[in-house]
Amino acid sequence: MPLIRLDKVSVAFGDKPLMDQVDFQIDPGERVALVGLNGAGKSTLLKVIARHQKPDGGEFWQDPACRIAELPQAMPAADERSVEAVVTEGLADLQALRHAYDELAVSENADLKELERLQHAIEAQHGWNLEQRVARVMERLELPANKKMSELSGGWRRRAALGAALVQEPQLLLLDEPTNHLDIETIEWLEQQLLDFRGGLLFISHDRALVDKLATRIIELDRGVLTSFPGNYSAYQVAKEKLLAEEERRNAEFDKKLAQEETWIRQGIKARRTRNEGRVRALKAMRTERTERRGRQGKASFNMEEARRSGKLVTELLSVSHSFGEQTLIDNLDFLLQRGDRVGLIGPNGAGKSTLLNILLGRLQPESGEVRLGTKMEVAYFDQLRAQLDPEKNIIDNIAGGRESIEINGRSRHMISYLSDFLFSPERARTPVKALSGGECNRVLLAKLFSQPANILVLDEPTNDLDVETLELLEEILMDFDGTVLLVSHDRQFLDNVVTSTLVFEGNGQVRDYVGGYNDWLRQRPGKDVSKAANKPVESREKPAQPAAPKPKKLSYKLQRELDELPGKLEAAEAALEQLQQETAAADFYQQDHALVTERLSALQDQEAVVEALMDRWVELEAMQEGG
Repeated sequence: MPLIRLDKVSVAFGDKPLMDQVDFQIDPGERVALVGLNGAGKSTLLKVIARHQKPDGGEFWQDPACRIAELPQAMPAADERSVEAVVTEGLADLQALRHAYDELAVSENADLKELERLQHAIEAQHGWNLEQRVARVMERLELPANKKMSELSGGWRRRAALGAALVQEPQLLLLDEPTNHLDIETIEWLEQQLLDFRGGLLFISHDRALVDKLATRIIELDRGVLTSFPGNYSAYQVAKEKLLAEEERRNAEFDKKLAQEETWIRQGIKARRTRNEGRVRALKAMRTERTERRGRQGKASFNMEEARRSGKLVTELLSVSHSFGEQTLIDNLDFLLQRGDRVGLIGPNGAGKSTLLNILLGRLQPESGEVRLGTKMEVAYFDQLRAQLDPEKNIIDNIAGGRESIEINGRSRHMISYLSDFLFSPERARTPVKALSGGECNRVLLAKLFSQPANILVLDEPTNDLDVETLELLEEILMDFDGTVLLVSHDRQFLDNVVTSTLVFEGNGQVRDYVGGYNDWLRQRPGKDVSKAANKPVESREKPAQPAAPKPKKLSYKLQRELDELPGKLEAAEAALEQLQQETAAADFYQQDHALVTERLSALQDQEAVVEALMDRWVELEAMQEGG
C-alpha cells in the first residue's frame, strides 16, 4: 500500500500552472529524488504533501498510519535552546497531549472520558516513552544534549534538525535541499543516515552525487507534468536526453503536418467545396493543441567578460602560517598558483578556507611566511553570503547601477537582453532582490560576476540553490575560462568536473595540495581506509584503490549476447510504440467503438512498459560491463 497518493492534482501560480493534473505515489522504502528547473514547483509539491498548501484541484490521499516529517531547507536558529530541546520539539504534539493529560489527572473535577481519550491518544503514538525516544535518536546521531544551538556549527545544527524529524518515527521523510551550507564530511554522514532510514524518502537536491547515491527513482517536474524515471541520477540523464529528443521529433512532425493542413484549407474554391468537414474539425483541434503547447523553459546562457591575461605567476606562498585565536588554520604552507590553474578548496566549515583565499589574493597578511603576488590581477568574487547584493534594489540596479545597457566583451547589450540569458523576464528583472528565491539570488550574483572583466574567478559555494542545468552550464564556462579559478565547494561532482587540483585542509593546520578533483583526492590521501568505502560517494566506490584505470568487466556469453541484441529490440519496440501513439492521437480515434478504444489504449500502455523495461535492462547490462 502506498504511503501517499496524488490523483490529478493541479496547482497554479497566477496563470502559470506548476502542476497540471499530476499523478504520483510513493511506497514504503522508496527513496525518490524530485528534480526540475528553479521555479518549476518542486517546493510547492512538497508543501502539498506536507499539507501546508491545498491544491487547486485533484485529490491528495495519505495512509492513516503514515506519519510525515520534514527536514526543512532553512537552518535551525543559532539561539539559546539546548540540542535536546530542539530534538524534543519534533514531538511537540505529543508533548501537548502529555501536558493536557497531566493537568487533567490532578484536577479535582477531572472529565474521565476526556482523560481516557487522552490516554488512548498518547498510547497510540507510544507517547509514554517520549524521553527514551529522544535519548535513542540523540545517541544514534551522536548529538550533545546540553550544548546550546548558538555554540554549534551549521552542520551540527542541521544534525539536530534531522534528530527532530527522526524522533517522530516517520514513515515518510521530506527533505528540501538538505546539503545546503554543509561541508563534505557532514554531507557524507547525512547520506549514510538517509541510507539507513527504513521509511520512504522524498527529497529535493542539486547535489548530483547525493542524488546518484540515494535515489531509487527520479521524478521530474517539467512544465506542470510529473514524469517518473526508474533508477538513479545517471540512468535519469540517459533516459531524459532520449525523451527530449523524442519530444522534439514529435513536435517537428506535428508542426509539419499542421503547416500542410493550413496550406490545404487555403486552397481555391473547388477545394473548399469538396473539403472534408472531419478534416476541418481535425485542423481546428490541431490549432488548439499547438496554441496550448507549453514550451520548455529556456536554459541559462551566459558568457564571461574576460580581462587581459594576468602574469604567469598569480600567487606564491612560501612557509605561510596563520592562526585564529589559539587555532592554527595554516601551518607552514608552500604553494604556487599559476595562470590557468583551477583549484578547489576542500575542508570542514571553519577550517580556514576563506582565510586562505584572502591570503592568496593579497587581502590578508599571514602571521608568518612570504606571499608573492603576480601582475595584472583582476579578480571577480562570488560571495555565498550575497553581501554584494542590495536586497532593496531590483536586479537591474544591482548589476548596472541604473544604466540601461552594459558592455560585455566589447559589445553593448541592453540590460533586459543580458538578464534574459540568466532566465529573468523583463518583469522579473525589475523585482527587488529581497523577493527572489535562493536560486534566483545566485543567478543575479552570477550575472553581476560575469559582467565584470576578470582573469581570476573566486567562487565561494556558487552551487547552492542552483538547478542542475544551470550548474552544468556553469561547469562548461569555468572549464572554457582561460584565467585562474579558485573554487570553494562542497559539491563533489562539481569539484570533479571543474578543478585540476585541490587544496585540502586535513586538520592541525595541515593544508596539502593534490592533483585532480574530489575523488582523485580520495585515492591519493595518506592513510585512507578502504574499509570505509561505504561512506564514500558512489563514484569512488566504483573505482579500485590503485590509480590505474579499471578494466571493463567481461560479461558472460549469454549476457553479452543479450546486450548486443538489445538495441535492435529497443528500436523495434519504439517503432511499435510510435505507431500506437500516432493511432491514439488521431482526431477520430475516440469516435470508434468504446471496446476498441479501450483495447488500443491498453496496448499503448503495455508497449510503453515494454520500452521502459528494455531501456532499464540496457542501462543495467551497460553498468555491469563497466564494472559498476
